[in-house]
Amino acid sequence: MEKYDVLEPDHFYHIYNRGNNKEDLFFENSNYLHFLNLLKKHIVPIADIYAYCLLKNHFHLLIKIKSIESLSIIDKINLDKLSQPFSNLFNAYTKAINKKYNREGSLFKVRFKRNRITGINYLRNVVLYIHLNPSKHGFTENYQEYLYSSFKAIISSKTTILKRKETIDLFEDKNNFIEVHRENKLKNNFEELE
Repeated sequence: MEKYDVLEPDHFYHIYNRGNNKEDLFFENSNYLHFLNLLKKHIVPIADIYAYCLLKNHFHLLIKIKSIESLSIIDKINLDKLSQPFSNLFNAYTKAINKKYNREGSLFKVRFKRNRITGINYLRNVVLYIHLNPSKHGFTENYQEYLYSSFKAIISSKTTILKRKETIDLFEDKNNFIEVHRENKLKNNFEELE
């Protein structure tokens, strides 16, 4: 049986999952938006979101579980169940998709992958990996314009639920954030993190 990192307060994680049997998770624009709304509802109470990318048949998130002091009383009591909000997210999304498209059964692979991030270089690489993922998989040549990635929100000044400043600070400033992404794309440096 595959080992999964336990979600613990004050730690960064690369979270990812794909469609059951490699099936699609997202069928039209409204699906992506619904998933992002559910992410805000279920995950933001327990974790800060640093980066994300939603692709047709899988997704990636970079999160940091909130500190114990920042968690609600209920979440503090259930520290051993910090993965439950992800289960709630996947179940809510699956129910909505099944109802809308008249389908049955599970939409996601049973267990979502989660890798604890253990250093600043690893953290930076996960940000790059997530944002360059649409290009890696051929969904777009221009990762900067991909609609369902956090890249545009991070370089924007519009209101966001993302930890924009903290993500940019990993790369010193916004110009360097943009440049490091560009350099890695030019080198086709899609380091495999999965």
